[in-house]
Amino acid sequence: MHDFLKKLKIYRLVTFFVALILLGCSERQPDSPTIGFSQCTGADAWRQTMLAGMKRELSFWPDVNFIMKDAGGSTPLQIQHIEQLIKADVDLLIVSPNESEPVTPIVEKAYQQGIPVVILDRKTNSQQYTAYVGANNVEVGKLAGSFATSLLKGRGKVLEISERPGSSADVERHTGFLEAIRPYPDLTVVKKMSADWEMRDLAEPLSKLLKQNPDFDLIFCQNDRRAYTASRVLERLGLQNHIKLIGVDGLSGKNNGIDLVGRGKISATILYPTGGEEAIHTAMSILRKEAFKRDNLLQITVIDSTNVRMMKLQNDKLVSQQQDIERRQQKIEEQRAISENQTLIIYAISATLFLALVFGFLSFYSLRENRKINRRLAIQNQEISDQKDQIEQLARKADIEHEAKLKFFTNISHEFRTPLTLILAPIDDILAQDRFRNSSIQQELTLVRKNAMRLLRLVTQLLDFRKIESKNMPLHVREQNLISFLKGLMEPFQKMARKRSIDFQLITKEVDLELWFDPDMLDKVIFNLFSNAFKFTPDGGRIYVYVRSTPDQKAQIRVEDNGSGMSEADLAHVFEVFYQGEGSYKALGTGLGLALSKELITLHQGTIRAESTPGKQTAFTIELPRGKTHFGEKEQSPPPLEEYASLMGFGMPEEVPEETSMQALASNDQSVLVIEDNVELNQLLRQKMVRGYEVLTAFDGEEGLRLAFDRVPDLIICDLMLPKKDGLSVVNTLKADFRTSHIPVIILTAKSTAEQQVEGIRTGADAYITKPFNLLFLQEMVKTLLQNRALLREHYTSELPIDASAGSTPNRLDRKFIADFTAYVEERFGDSELSVEVVSEGMGMSRVQLYRKVKALLDMSVNEYIQQVRLNKARFLLRREEFTIADVAYQVGFSSPTYFSTAFKGKYNQTPMEYRKS
Repeated sequence: MHDFLKKLKIYRLVTFFVALILLGCSERQPDSPTIGFSQCTGADAWRQTMLAGMKRELSFWPDVNFIMKDAGGSTPLQIQHIEQLIKADVDLLIVSPNESEPVTPIVEKAYQQGIPVVILDRKTNSQQYTAYVGANNVEVGKLAGSFATSLLKGRGKVLEISERPGSSADVERHTGFLEAIRPYPDLTVVKKMSADWEMRDLAEPLSKLLKQNPDFDLIFCQNDRRAYTASRVLERLGLQNHIKLIGVDGLSGKNNGIDLVGRGKISATILYPTGGEEAIHTAMSILRKEAFKRDNLLQITVIDSTNVRMMKLQNDKLVSQQQDIERRQQKIEEQRAISENQTLIIYAISATLFLALVFGFLSFYSLRENRKINRRLAIQNQEISDQKDQIEQLARKADIEHEAKLKFFTNISHEFRTPLTLILAPIDDILAQDRFRNSSIQQELTLVRKNAMRLLRLVTQLLDFRKIESKNMPLHVREQNLISFLKGLMEPFQKMARKRSIDFQLITKEVDLELWFDPDMLDKVIFNLFSNAFKFTPDGGRIYVYVRSTPDQKAQIRVEDNGSGMSEADLAHVFEVFYQGEGSYKALGTGLGLALSKELITLHQGTIRAESTPGKQTAFTIELPRGKTHFGEKEQSPPPLEEYASLMGFGMPEEVPEETSMQALASNDQSVLVIEDNVELNQLLRQKMVRGYEVLTAFDGEEGLRLAFDRVPDLIICDLMLPKKDGLSVVNTLKADFRTSHIPVIILTAKSTAEQQVEGIRTGADAYITKPFNLLFLQEMVKTLLQNRALLREHYTSELPIDASAGSTPNRLDRKFIADFTAYVEERFGDSELSVEVVSEGMGMSRVQLYRKVKALLDMSVNEYIQQVRLNKARFLLRREEFTIADVAYQVGFSSPTYFSTAFKGKYNQTPMEYRKS
């Protein structure tokens, strides 16, 4: 017992001394580094944002002493501040120079004395610094210049309002801007306003300048403060719609760059990061002897009307997150204070317990047990945290896999269109032939066509679902007469209704019911309801379409039939994706149509519901709000071009293509170039075109261009997706070269959206046909384009000499070629040595290229054209008595009067003498 008490006393003494040592250690603080910051000015929002970023980063380093000195835009005062910081023996110096050259010597002095120097934003004229943090101001100027050339389309007058004169930012931004616009001689910087705008107002000199010279097209302000002042001046002078504005900084907040772009006050601002956080991060890496980059260039970007909303949302989110971080830090500080107070209390209690043996022993025991519990809790908390991380990783992985599956699903759906073309085109061609009419072959092929069309409809529905799921299914509503629209949709079903003796009619009291809706989307919905109704309505049944205007300003469409109906279980899930009922509606197949219909009606802010009584009737009711207030401005935009591959007819299997007779399109002296990488489709097109044309084939874009330039065909059929060079690039190249600009081009593609069609037409393509396509339609399109080209030639050759300004040509290059060609011949027709070789050399073309170009546009050879010009001139000269026939012959370029008389009589069926007498 005595030994136990002795050991216990020794243990208490050792514990007491250990506690004293720990208390002493907790009170000692390690040496804290000191960072000095010389700011050129803190008056503007950009500099204040920089300082706020520094303070945020410093919050992670509570032991750092931070000294900031604001020079207020005064270079001498900044030099004095840096001298004071050097004398204060700071561990690291951050300098944001007011002016480059005057500040350079004092910064070099600090660096030479062994103080690490971080240059922030503006540079000095020396390389004696430890690290630089800031954006590349030359790139800022280039980015602004590039945007200006795009905005003004490479032509205009620019007024530049500088940054701080003499600063590196001013010089470099100006240099970058000039470098960006240098390739555009019509875009010039007429004047650069350079002054200390921090000290006086910019508005007065700018107003004076614009009153004297109001013909500026754009003002480039080297920061958003100047851009804001310039915008107010433009509004006061009424020039805000004439002169564009570009600023630099891209800060959030009222009257800053993002706000000005969002309100349309300026056209764009260049995001110029402040670099506050990066400067502190770099400084701490230097102080902690860690690896760091000497030149830290910050990323810049253009903020304009296309991305300003996203940038504003991101900034708002960052501000919200920062506020949340600050609140959390405040809570942490509060908890830290509580923890320190609790630690003091524990030490006080421990000191008291050491005075009592029994209570000391119990306290020690309790403390040990508490530590065990805390360790167990820490282990459990770590396990919970690890499980949470694993769950989040699995969720992210699941999202990625889901998105990948959807992309694969969409891409493979697109790929279905090419094989469908290879199925449908030959079938349509065979069904149009007389020998297969009313035969078993026609019935079998009709069944094949029915299922191929059904597959195409399903593919289209799948793509529509993908668009809806990815929020990429925009509305294009316009006001239409709903009654007329429904009558038009009912028309294709009337033949089926008469054949099956189904009473199919529209019942309404409304004569005209105007409604805002997207006709393409509502077409799909109504067509799907009609198709389902005809599927499940027996012969001799009825299908009624009721239309009325409800008292609550809605248009109601009700499609009712007396078919087999649905059970209650099927009715509850009828609008679910991929649901297949157990009753009669199981025949609907994939369950896509009604689910897609519901989504399309929801996009219209409307509702669709189903009612059914098994064995009696089924009714689908659509209600759409009237007016247009529930649609946004973008949704009221003009509707896109209609797609060639309409869904109309996909649900009517008994419809067989009508007999189509096609005459020979042209003689074999006309050539067609087919550029298609799919071998089977290439061969099919060649087989169908070879009857009337010389057919050339190519399997990639580069080979197609080579054949087009070598052979100069009369028409080109080109796929959009090609190896080596895509279809749009091929069309651009053809239409930009005067040798081939006259050739009509038909684009074939599986991409069927309106935007993609518009893009194809904008390249200069004459037609845009989506896969799968009707082969007869393609052949008729080829025939029509060649006929139009023949009419154009007739227009230009109907009255010689040609007046290129009197008519219209397919494009500017053809018009220029004809004008140059006719002018060249007009100037030299009196030269008897004028020939094809002379003209081709003068026009800078090969003999073959000149021949094919003139033949394609004028339908005659070069020699024929020269001779007709000479004969036309001769008719004019023969009316004048002072010239003999021999004189006229030599004046118009004939080598002899005899040859002239022969050619004249061959053209006009009378000799020159007979023509003069008549």
